[in-house]
Amino acid sequence: MKGYVNIPKSIYCKPCKYCGARPIIALINDDGYVVKCPANDSHYQTKPGLIDIEDWNIHNTVLYENE
Repeated sequence: MKGYVNIPKSIYCKPCKYCGARPIIALINDDGYVVKCPANDSHYQTKPGLIDIEDWNIHNTVLYENE
């Protein structure tokens, strides 16, 4: 078993603002589920608990482009 679930393409999720990867849902012990970047564990992940895609989308919004 791979330990995570891919989020279906029919559910809107913003890509990771650091690397552009589509998020996954992972189970963290008995704490619950997190929505996180599959490429790098140091990128943003939601707090353990319920699956919170809204929080993921808020934290991966790019407000301004770096020049």
